[in-house]
Amino acid sequence: MSEDLRKIIIDGQEIEVPTSYTLLQAAETAGREIPRFCYHERLSVAGNCRMCLVELVGAPKPAASCAMQVKDMRGGPNGEPPAMNTLSPMVKKAREGVMEFLLINHPLDCPICDQGGECDLQDQSIAYGRTGSRFPENKRAVEDKYMGPIVATEMTRCIQCTRCVRFVTEIAGVPEIGMIGRGEDAEITTYLEKSITSELSGNVIDLCPVGALTSKPYAFNARPWELEKTETIDVMDAVGSNIRVDARGPAVLRILPRVHEGVNEEWISDKTRYAWEGLGRQRLDKPYVREAGKLRAIAWPEALKIAAGKLSGDASKIGAIAGDLCSVEEMKAAKDLFDALGVVSYDCRQDGSKLNSGNRQDYLFNTTIAGIEEADAILIIGANPRTEATMINARIRKTWLNNDTQVGLIGAPVDLTYPYEHVGTSAADLAGLKKKRSGFIKTLKDAKRPMIILGSAALAGADGEQVLRAAGELAAAVGAVSADWNGFNVLHTAASRVGGLDLGFVPGTGGHDVAGLQSASMDTIVLMGADELDMASFGKAFVIYIGSHGDAGAHRADLILPGAAWTEQDGIFVNTEGRVQLASRAVFPKGDAKENWAIFRALSEHLGKTLPYDNLAQLRRQLFASHAVFAGIDYAPGSDDAAEFDVAKIGAAGDVADSDFGVAVTNFYFTNPIVRASKTLAECSAIAAGPAQAAAE
Repeated sequence: MSEDLRKIIIDGQEIEVPTSYTLLQAAETAGREIPRFCYHERLSVAGNCRMCLVELVGAPKPAASCAMQVKDMRGGPNGEPPAMNTLSPMVKKAREGVMEFLLINHPLDCPICDQGGECDLQDQSIAYGRTGSRFPENKRAVEDKYMGPIVATEMTRCIQCTRCVRFVTEIAGVPEIGMIGRGEDAEITTYLEKSITSELSGNVIDLCPVGALTSKPYAFNARPWELEKTETIDVMDAVGSNIRVDARGPAVLRILPRVHEGVNEEWISDKTRYAWEGLGRQRLDKPYVREAGKLRAIAWPEALKIAAGKLSGDASKIGAIAGDLCSVEEMKAAKDLFDALGVVSYDCRQDGSKLNSGNRQDYLFNTTIAGIEEADAILIIGANPRTEATMINARIRKTWLNNDTQVGLIGAPVDLTYPYEHVGTSAADLAGLKKKRSGFIKTLKDAKRPMIILGSAALAGADGEQVLRAAGELAAAVGAVSADWNGFNVLHTAASRVGGLDLGFVPGTGGHDVAGLQSASMDTIVLMGADELDMASFGKAFVIYIGSHGDAGAHRADLILPGAAWTEQDGIFVNTEGRVQLASRAVFPKGDAKENWAIFRALSEHLGKTLPYDNLAQLRRQLFASHAVFAGIDYAPGSDDAAEFDVAKIGAAGDVADSDFGVAVTNFYFTNPIVRASKTLAECSAIAAGPAQAAAE
C-alpha cells in the first residue's frame, strides 16, 4: 500500500512528500540544508537542541523541524497548501539565538581539541552563528567522566544533545549513559562512572557533534587534513564492515566506519575501530629460521630455499592451514601451488567446522544481514552473535525493537542485549525441537518469515555434520525456506572462511583436515596466519609460518616468512552472507615483509612449479575465470534459487551428541594476532573479564 502524499510549499517551491515525513526530511527532499545537533537519522527524536528551527507560515513562532511531521502542518485560510520557510529572517534570527545559547558555556579550546576540523559545532557556528556573544558572565565547568579506555571525555564542551545516551540505549542495548541534573547543572555521565560495557561504545565518538567525547587512543596524534584516507573492508569478523583507514606515512592512525546499509549501516565494533593499534606492534618484518632452538634472521633467498626444500618431500606428509585473516588471492595462490605439488591436506576451517565446499547455500547467511529486518521469529543455535558478529547482533536488536520479533536461543545463556526464550543448551535439544508441538517451535511455525542462525561452535564438534542436518530439518519443518525467502543461515566468525569454502580450500581425496593435521605425523606444516590452534599438537613437524605478527604460530615456527597485514595489500574477502568485497592497501608492508600471494608465487619458482601469474591483476583474472562468484563485487545472493535448495539434505544423517554447545569466541577482544597486539583492546579485555579474573591473572 502506497504512503499518503501531501503537497507543501517550502521557500516558495511546491513539492509532494509523504505525510509521515518530518519537516526536516521534507526540507531535505526539496534540497534545503537544515542544521542540527541532536537529530540523527538512526536515533529516536529528542528535539532538544532547537538548531533545526523553521518558520511555519501563519504560526506565531518557529517550530523544531525534526520533531514535527508533514501531516501536522496547517494549510492556508483559503485552502492553500501548508507552507514553511527555511531561509527567512525569522529563521536566521532564531538560529543565531540558539547558537549563541549553545556557545554560552562552550570553551574556546578549538586549537587543542581533537574534533578540530571535523566538528559540527565549529562548522555550524560559522555558517549560522552570530559574529559575537552578548554574555560576559564566566563559563561553567563540568568535571570529566570516566567512560573506559576507548572514550576520552571533555564534558565542559558537551551541549547535551543526548546522541550518546540514545545510541547506547537504543542501538547498543546497554543503557549506561544518561543525563543527571537540571538546567545549568545538567550533565551527561555514565552511571557510577564505570566503563561502558558495550562492544559498540566507540560509535559515540563519531556521533558526538562537539569535542566532548573523543577517541582516547587517537588523542593528539594527528589532524584530519594530515591523513591519507583509504576506503576498505574490516576483517576482524565475518561481517565485512565497510571502513575507512586513515594513515600518515607508514602508520595507520585511525579506523572509521563507512556507510553500507546492507552490512554495517554506519556503525563498527570497538574491535574493528582499534585494531589499528596492533598493526604497529609485534610485527614480523624479516624472515627467520630456527637453529638450536633460537631464531636467526636471514635473507629472502635463503628463506625461500629452505621452504622449497621442505615442500619438495612426500606430498602426503605436507599440509597447510589458512588462518582467519587470509584473503582469497593468497588462498588461491597457495592452493594452486599445493595442487601442483600433489598436496591434498589443506584446510581453511581453522575452527574445525564441518562445512564443505559445494552448494553455497549450505554455508552462507542466506537471509542476508539486511534481511534480518524482515524476520518475525529467529532461532539462534550454538552462537553468541554479540561477540561473534557484533553488527549482526545490533541488526537483530533493531529488528526486535522495531518489529517485536521473537528470539529463541539454543546454547549457553548469555546477554544478547535483547530478551529471548532459552530453548535449550545442546544438540539433543535442537534435534528434539522439531518433535514438539508447543513452545518456541510453535512461534517458528506460526511466523511468516522464520529464521535459523547456526553458529560455528555448533558445527565444530565431531557431530558437526549431523548438527547441520538437524538444523536443516528444523528449517524445513518450520517453513524457513520458500521461493522468496531463505531463512537458513550459517554465522561464520572468520573473514576468510566463506572465501576459502568458495575456493575449495578444503582437503582433497585422502587429505587431512585441521584435526587430522594435528593428530597425524606430518613432515611439514604451512601455517598461513593460523594462530588459533594448539601448536604443540604438530609434534616434530617442520612448521613454516607465513604471517604478519609474532603470535602463537611464529613462536612455534621453524621458518618464518613475513607477510603483509590486511591494510598493507589489496585483497578480496567474502563475508558471511556471501558478499564479495574489496580491501584496499592503505600503507606498505613493514620492513622486508611481502604480500602473501607473492610469497607463494616466489616459492613456486624455487620448486619448479612456477604459477602462471606475475601480478595481482593476472591472478584475479584467473580467479574470476575459474570461480565466477568472486567477480560479483558487493553482491549478496540472498534467497536466489531458494526454491531449489533442499535444506533437509544438507550435512550428514546420524545421531547428534548429547552435549552442550561450546563457545566460538571466548574473548571478544582477542580473536586474532592483530587485536591481541593492541594495548587499548587489552585494557578492554581486562575490564570485560571483571576484577576477580583480572586479580587472578
